[in-house]
Amino acid sequence: MADKPAALASGAVSAALPPGKVKDALSGTWLGHALHPALTDVVIGSFLSATALDLIAPKSGATASKRLILLGIAAYGPTAAAGASDWVDSQSGDPRVRRAGIVHAAGNSVALSLYVASLVKRRRGSRAAASMLSGLGAVVLMGGGFLGGHLTLRRGIGPDQTVFDPGPDEWTAALDASQLMPGRPHRVIVGETPVLVLDDGGEIRAIHDRCSHRGCSLSEGEVEGHEIVCSCHSSRFDLRDGSVVGGPATAPQPVFDVRRQGDIIEIRRS
Repeated sequence: MADKPAALASGAVSAALPPGKVKDALSGTWLGHALHPALTDVVIGSFLSATALDLIAPKSGATASKRLILLGIAAYGPTAAAGASDWVDSQSGDPRVRRAGIVHAAGNSVALSLYVASLVKRRRGSRAAASMLSGLGAVVLMGGGFLGGHLTLRRGIGPDQTVFDPGPDEWTAALDASQLMPGRPHRVIVGETPVLVLDDGGEIRAIHDRCSHRGCSLSEGEVEGHEIVCSCHSSRFDLRDGSVVGGPATAPQPVFDVRRQGDIIEIRRS
């Protein structure tokens, strides 16, 4: 039931937010951390605080409640945009992520509408109706928050995709040097860790092959100078130190020390 509207929304978001500076800003590339979770605290905190004041200080807190709702409304737009940017990069063909994301967004939109209606009632002096609407908004908002947590904690959307797989601590054979072709990334599995190995003008580079953003294989991307460009979402990483050069990724790639023992290339976690 949710698949068709989710597909339409995904296409619209992808068209509105192509790779570039705006998407990087919404993703939190400049922050080194996803931006959406930080912004949700402002929206949820403002709205729920207004509802709490309706309960514990309905008269003395009336003005503060209005201002808190206005703050939540003002923060909602960029928060939703950041969330949409993250969601459209996270589906990876998983219908559960697509469905949960669109229901999460729809629920939050309903909560926004209820708080806007509550603000209108406040300005008209209908305190009881305003309190009832904000209470309903709080319930819907918490339901949306539950789905957001589900996407992160149960579906793994958002965390650094390399954090639980740092690679070998000791020198470990990766591949025969004859397998490398200058300028062409080569993917190998070392232990259980996928590693991108590259002959970069005579200097052997090795970084984690699973993109920290959404887990795509970096070795399928393009090498441009000292950078690798992810084929999935166009994140850029410096092959020399794993740093993020361009988003939407926010976390750097783990880098491996490299040495040559005869014809064998060995690596270990840097």
